[in-house]
Amino acid sequence: MNKIAILAGDGIGPEIVAEAQKVLHCLQQAFGLSAEFEHAPVGGAGFDAAGHPLPGPTLALARQADAILLGSVGGPQWEQLERDLRPEQGLLGLRAELELFSNLRPAILYPQLADASTLKPGIVSGLDIMIVRELTGGIYFGKPRGIRTRDDGQREGFNTLVYSESEIERIGRSAFEIARKRSRRLCSVDKANVLECSELWREVISALGRDEYPDVELSHMYVDNAAMQLVREPKQFDVMVTTNMFGDILSDAAAMLTGSIGMLPSASLDSRGKGMYEPIHGSAPDIAGQGIANPLATILSVAMMLRYSLDLPELATRVEQAVGKVLDSGLRTPDIASPGMQTVGSAAMGDAVISALQAT
Repeated sequence: MNKIAILAGDGIGPEIVAEAQKVLHCLQQAFGLSAEFEHAPVGGAGFDAAGHPLPGPTLALARQADAILLGSVGGPQWEQLERDLRPEQGLLGLRAELELFSNLRPAILYPQLADASTLKPGIVSGLDIMIVRELTGGIYFGKPRGIRTRDDGQREGFNTLVYSESEIERIGRSAFEIARKRSRRLCSVDKANVLECSELWREVISALGRDEYPDVELSHMYVDNAAMQLVREPKQFDVMVTTNMFGDILSDAAAMLTGSIGMLPSASLDSRGKGMYEPIHGSAPDIAGQGIANPLATILSVAMMLRYSLDLPELATRVEQAVGKVLDSGLRTPDIASPGMQTVGSAAMGDAVISALQAT
């Protein structure tokens, strides 16, 4: 029996997670998925419930679970809290405490949504990129960090960018293994012409490719050029691997090539394959409670969970195919609406995915 922790979080999180859980229940009833679910608060909801964005019982549940489904965290009502108590610290705490170092962010353009991309169809048609982002190191976690007052009276902010060889090797192996399962092409993105940390990154990734993965074609690219190439010729990439901050930026840029950030899932994995699964979009407080949020990224995150943590690739494929059939039928949530299509809300979209699943 697989134990799945459900952390709905804030904003639209509870709405989109509710639709994803309907899909999980369908998989239980119709396809024999063996799973039990337990809910816990995180983010702003965690602060409201227990005075901390990552309450102790929530972390304990996450440690015990085989996989974690996360909605979203954050909202304006918690912005005035001290940094250590803000909702985002709940997410960062889960990543750090569970050592979820490998963040997989696919950027896939569904053919039904080609017109939703801001780029010409010929540039993005057939797009299928996997960005592997290092998630527990780099400048987001490096110390020392803070804001201080200098001797001349001026305040300055400072952060530390640091990676050890073992951290680089760990994320490198994750990316090389994924590349082996795809087209055996890996592009490592850094800023080795400016940053010593990136010099080491390139050296370690190169050695790893040479010594352990000679069957994978490895290339290197500076991050500014990679950003430009994602817009100019995105289909030149297959698997990309990069640091925490660069991956944060590039994966969001790649997401918009697909037409909507509301369509893209993600997985954050530890060294054993245990993972946390979440849509890459935020909590969207401006539409929370309106029942119009797109649940497809969260449902596709369930598919990634089935594939990477629960070792049920057949069920993962069923979910992905069901999403494709719903898009074929012309149903759209407002974020991906287009002329001639039927605009529906979150619940109707979730129900449509379930109907498509049951028809397989």
